[in-house]
Amino acid sequence: MTTVTAAILLDAHGRVLVGLRPAGKRLGGLWEFPGGKLEPEETPEACLARELREELGVVVKVGPRLDECEHTYDFGTIRLVAYAVELVAGAPAALDHERLDWVAPADLDALALTPADRPLLPAIRAHAAARME
Repeated sequence: MTTVTAAILLDAHGRVLVGLRPAGKRLGGLWEFPGGKLEPEETPEACLARELREELGVVVKVGPRLDECEHTYDFGTIRLVAYAVELVAGAPAALDHERLDWVAPADLDALALTPADRPLLPAIRAHAAARME
């Protein structure tokens, strides 16, 4: 099983950052929460900080774990671990995605999300609601 991290990054309006996977890549054309695969000897938090530097060009503070789930694709099983993150420096840029978008938590159901990301939605909505109180 491969462990993959996902960043739940909210803007000032409580919208969540999502990235569109490029066509030609595995799961191309689907939306995901930015993040990536855990390297050997790396903590999930360090992985997420590294992946966001590489994929978005930003520095983040990784906060609490919000949720995790397992999903089996035809290429293998992943364990997806989602963390709340805060932007420390930089503005997210689509360095590894076809494009980025900020989406209201209530509108996430309408997106063509990867199957592994979809089970995270209740925890993301709860996190966003708590942040906006």
